[in-house]
Amino acid sequence: MLNSLSGRFLVLTTVFVMLAEVLIFVPSVARFREDYLLLRLERAQIASLALLADDMLDADLEQELLTNAGVFNVVLRRDEVRQLALSSPIPAPIHATYDLRAPTAAALIGDAMALLWDRENRIIRVIGEPVKDGGLLIEVTMATGPLRAAMVDYGLNILYLSLVISVVTAALLFYAVRGLLVRPIKGVVAAMQSYAAAPEDARRIISPAASITELREAETALQSLQTQLTGALKQKERLAQLGGAVAKVSHDLRNILTTAQLFVDRIEGSQDPLVRRMAPKLVGSITRAVNLCEGTLAFGRAEEPPPALARVPLAAIVNDVIDAERLAAGDHDLSFAEDVPAGLLVRADGEQLYRVLLNLVRNARQAIVATGKPGEICLRASEDDEAWWIHIFDTGPGLPAKAREHLFQPFQGGATKGGAGLGLAISAELLRGHGGLLELRRSDATGTEFALCLPKSEIALRDAAE
Repeated sequence: MLNSLSGRFLVLTTVFVMLAEVLIFVPSVARFREDYLLLRLERAQIASLALLADDMLDADLEQELLTNAGVFNVVLRRDEVRQLALSSPIPAPIHATYDLRAPTAAALIGDAMALLWDRENRIIRVIGEPVKDGGLLIEVTMATGPLRAAMVDYGLNILYLSLVISVVTAALLFYAVRGLLVRPIKGVVAAMQSYAAAPEDARRIISPAASITELREAETALQSLQTQLTGALKQKERLAQLGGAVAKVSHDLRNILTTAQLFVDRIEGSQDPLVRRMAPKLVGSITRAVNLCEGTLAFGRAEEPPPALARVPLAAIVNDVIDAERLAAGDHDLSFAEDVPAGLLVRADGEQLYRVLLNLVRNARQAIVATGKPGEICLRASEDDEAWWIHIFDTGPGLPAKAREHLFQPFQGGATKGGAGLGLAISAELLRGHGGLLELRRSDATGTEFALCLPKSEIALRDAAE
């Protein structure tokens, strides 16, 4: 009960109402004391007027008047003459004198609290102004015991009334909070639990229905989150199914290519000069196709093999890439250029670096061929003290805005129409395995530029491996 929102609200409401009542109680008790003393002064004045009307009052009647007034002595000051109107024996010396003719609020509150704190029955003198202009002033002596008892009774009545008010107020607020806040919040929690049980079920997405602005905003935010998560889960499921299908196709294709590789090995023994010249290219292409199938299987398992680093001639890899893409371009007016120092050796996995460059050059070639216009693709390499740099330039139409937003994300950053978006994602992952990076430097209507960085530092390679 107390651990719930409504239960704690009930307790806090009761505490706050009682605190407010305490703040009201102090001035109320001070006001009660002032009224009590003023009433005693008024009664004492009435009793003294009776004596003034008849000077021959006997002692018993005089004592009765003092008892009814609740005082011991009455002193009137009329016409600048101080006169003891009524008197009786005072049981103790006068403890304090209080002037009620122009009291301050602070003085009244302080005197009232001091009286409540002091349990002794003391004798006090009270000075006030007579009612109806009955004189200049009136003084009485009285005991504090009856006054304190009356103040205690009055305070207890306020306390009981405060308890009743606080309990009723807290109960009303309890049910109001329970209906307006707790029940809608429980509804949101129930919707979250229901959605968590089956997040793929779109029927479990919450429909905002709260009338309170803040709760409706929370329900709207939850609905948006659930909608996005459900869509993401469906996409992940489709990608997982597609990955399984790609893995099966790659597995079967690898077996087919392996068989083709056996036939190519036989073709290499041919005496035909053209066959002997083309056979190594065909062998290399089939070998790379087999490696690509194996790499696709590894990507589906999120287990891209680490690079087998070695010093490899970059010019030879670039020449193989350009030869392959020049054949693929066919009769299209597309030129290839390279600016790679002949003796430049880079530390990399030759096969993985070939895949990266082939992906980038193939994307550039496909983009230029799709325009039907002439174009050029250029590969340039350089080195500095920290890394080797390879730049791929093309004069194509540039990458679409959607492709640039998710350029290196699998199945989202396809650079060509109909592409799956795996090439650039795999290329970026392969370069990260080398401790390097792949970045898009420029892409606009005049062409595109990619930059590859292969670090020379051993530390960068170890960090990438980790």
